[in-house]
Amino acid sequence: MKLTNNYYLTYCTNIHAGESWKEVKESLENFLPKIKEKSSPNQPLGVGLRLSGKASEEILTDNHLAEFKAWLSANDYYVFTLNGFPYGGFHNTRVKDDVHKPDWTTTDRLDYTKRLFDVLSVLLPENQPDGGISTSPASYKYWYKTEEELNEAFKQSVIQYAEVAIYLAEIKALKNQNLHLDIEPEPDGLIENTQETIDFYKNWLIPVGSAHLVKTIGISPEEAKRVIMEHIQICYDVCHFAVEYEEPQSVFEAFEKEGIKIGKIQISAALKAHLPKDQPERKLVEGAFLPFVESTYLHQVIAKKEDGKLINYNDLPAALENFYQPDITEWRTHFHVPIFLKEYGKLYSTQDEIEKVLAYIQTNHITNHLEVETYTWEVLPKDIQINLADSISRELNWVKDTFNQKLK
Repeated sequence: MKLTNNYYLTYCTNIHAGESWKEVKESLENFLPKIKEKSSPNQPLGVGLRLSGKASEEILTDNHLAEFKAWLSANDYYVFTLNGFPYGGFHNTRVKDDVHKPDWTTTDRLDYTKRLFDVLSVLLPENQPDGGISTSPASYKYWYKTEEELNEAFKQSVIQYAEVAIYLAEIKALKNQNLHLDIEPEPDGLIENTQETIDFYKNWLIPVGSAHLVKTIGISPEEAKRVIMEHIQICYDVCHFAVEYEEPQSVFEAFEKEGIKIGKIQISAALKAHLPKDQPERKLVEGAFLPFVESTYLHQVIAKKEDGKLINYNDLPAALENFYQPDITEWRTHFHVPIFLKEYGKLYSTQDEIEKVLAYIQTNHITNHLEVETYTWEVLPKDIQINLADSISRELNWVKDTFNQKLK
């Protein structure tokens, strides 16, 4: 749906289980009518499509894509963004760090992403200014034991990103579509926070990626850099940057200074807690975290010490083993919780970070795409689970209402 100031709002369908195209189509046919009725009854509903590796192959066979495009049009839906981060199974299975597999060092990830752009290029409405696909931040940090291994992963990933840039430049020349790949920094990814993003562009993407374009398609270094910067952008996930304790305005201004574009903002909230020194009170906070321990997704924790230093844990159970360190004052954990709730007993959400983002973009148009991404409904504690279609609609309506309040 379209908001004031030419923002396009959707939700990410990675919330729905289904790895085959048949399963994806069935879930959309089931949920989209209910969500549109509750959140976008008077205008077309945007769909943030998620296709697994398997579904991305299947939709490109037997006229499925043309049929889907006709179905979208007939029912007043449209697609302007895809989530190309999770390749394999994403529900009812152990995901954890496998969410990065295959990573950007592999041709499987490159081929998958090209297929997704083939899909998006067909589905993107003619009146849309651009289309984007969010993706993994290269790879997962804990897979690499030495600096040599890490540098090789960066190098291989950049070559693959550069190949995407070439592919998108060709689509633009052929169809005049502005398409971009949106790298999504997240805790423990090879690209995790603002400084690592900037370092990646300066030390890897621009020099190595541009050199690959110069060698491969014979353009000038200046033109190569322009192509890279136009087609390789950033997906700003509010939850991820909140877990890193980074202020939205500072992040946006730092990226703008470096010429790094934001292709999409994913609207999501993390869990946080202030850790009291009083031991009985701290035990109550620990107890509040326990229902959020689950075996499907990674829930990285970043703890903040009294002196402002940060301690990273690769998952919630590992962090809980160190819960009683006396000099820790705050925890933030990568657990996408409903964005319309601010408190969870002794815990809180980072909803205020979303409010800061929505306020900032009122006067700073840094992207066209806004996508709600809460994918954890089935692993949330039972007492905060509600009907899925109602949950999605409530999130979309919360964004619309909050955005409009910021306009006043």
